[in-house]
Amino acid sequence: MSRAEPHFKYLMYYLYFLLCEDKSIYTGVTNDIERRFLEHKNKKGGHYTSSHNAAKIIYTKEYSTQKEALARERQIKSWRRKKKLLLIEGKID
Repeated sequence: MSRAEPHFKYLMYYLYFLLCEDKSIYTGVTNDIERRFLEHKNKKGGHYTSSHNAAKIIYTKEYSTQKEALARERQIKSWRRKKKLLLIEGKID
């Protein structure tokens, strides 16, 4: 007898930094990093990245709830580039 698949999928949410071709850093939240990056690359992932050309994901942090990820995104979006780079380098939390 085979085991039944669950009716739900446990989702993780990710805060991510996306480096654009102009060296700007876009901050976002998703539950699927690969899909979201492809959306940005194909200019279907938001107004900012469609005009700044997504280059690569440079930072991710996993959260167990969307609420946590969005709260952290809100906090980080107010940061200057220098502080984001310190986070990427692991020098701040």
